[in-house]
Amino acid sequence: MAVHKVATVFSIYLILIHASILANSAMDPYKALNIILNPNGTLTRLSIPPQSPPSPDPTLPTPVLSKDLPINKSNHTWARIYLSHEQLHHSPNPKLPLIVFYHGGGFIFYSAASTYFHDFCVRMAHATQSVVVSVDYRLAPEHRLPAAYEDSVEALHWIKASKDPWLRHADYSRCYLMGESAGGNIAYTAGLRAAAEVENLKPLKIEGLILIQPFFGGSKRSPSEIRLAEDKTIPLPITDLMWNLSLPFGVDRDYEYSNPTVNGGDKILDGIKVLGWRVAVFGCAGDPLVDRERELVKLLEKKGVHVTGKFYERGRHGIFVGDPSMSVQVFHLLKTLH
Repeated sequence: MAVHKVATVFSIYLILIHASILANSAMDPYKALNIILNPNGTLTRLSIPPQSPPSPDPTLPTPVLSKDLPINKSNHTWARIYLSHEQLHHSPNPKLPLIVFYHGGGFIFYSAASTYFHDFCVRMAHATQSVVVSVDYRLAPEHRLPAAYEDSVEALHWIKASKDPWLRHADYSRCYLMGESAGGNIAYTAGLRAAAEVENLKPLKIEGLILIQPFFGGSKRSPSEIRLAEDKTIPLPITDLMWNLSLPFGVDRDYEYSNPTVNGGDKILDGIKVLGWRVAVFGCAGDPLVDRERELVKLLEKKGVHVTGKFYERGRHGIFVGDPSMSVQVFHLLKTLH
């Protein structure tokens, strides 16, 4: 009884804090993100994150080569492939694991060419000795979900059918889907869709998912969202706007795209258990999304999926990509999977 009373008091305390924050918050998320919502539903993005060109020239002394290839010209989707210089020049070498990476950005920002994600993929290809394919998908609100999910699965079929010589260095039987933030959400959903058509993807065989601070939500605020409502990286007004701009019209944050725990989780999770996929979820206590990530781990455990939660006390949203000293935690886990 005493425990129940304390829990109730704490819940009321969180609700009061949340109400206070909403009442006192004067943040204009459009201004904070430097975007303008146009009458036709498109965005004017007033600032573009730094971009990095690919480095496809094998005569240059770079440890990791990269090049861009189109996936669907009609949808303007493409991929950037990363391959170690050593692998290219010392054939035949043992084939390398394949990592399909989906960038973050709240579904509305960034691309596979963004320096922030390009540098991470370079480090990952080098540190893990993997072939990395970073997918550039359509952004919201110009293309609301499920467009990004459709592009992510199309990319898997494109890889399967590609004759590109760099991809010949990849071991298609050791494929992992990885994403950060919104990309983690995409990797998870792409995984669900891929699990429903494993035969159609052969010889591509997915072995697992690596979800780095995946972007999920829900109508009811989690304790970490309330505690970190005014977080400097992704405060609540920002995440709410991102969901409003990316979810299909007429649904709320308890829709399956944003809340993976709704209705007890997707039925295909039973299939992922049978397939023996391994799932890793990275998070940290300083991220407003951390409770959502813990909920996902609990759901997967309940479904019997082989899942590992890698949670850290320090940090913020984006730290595993933006901070090389934390990126190595992801790379270390990847090497254990190989």
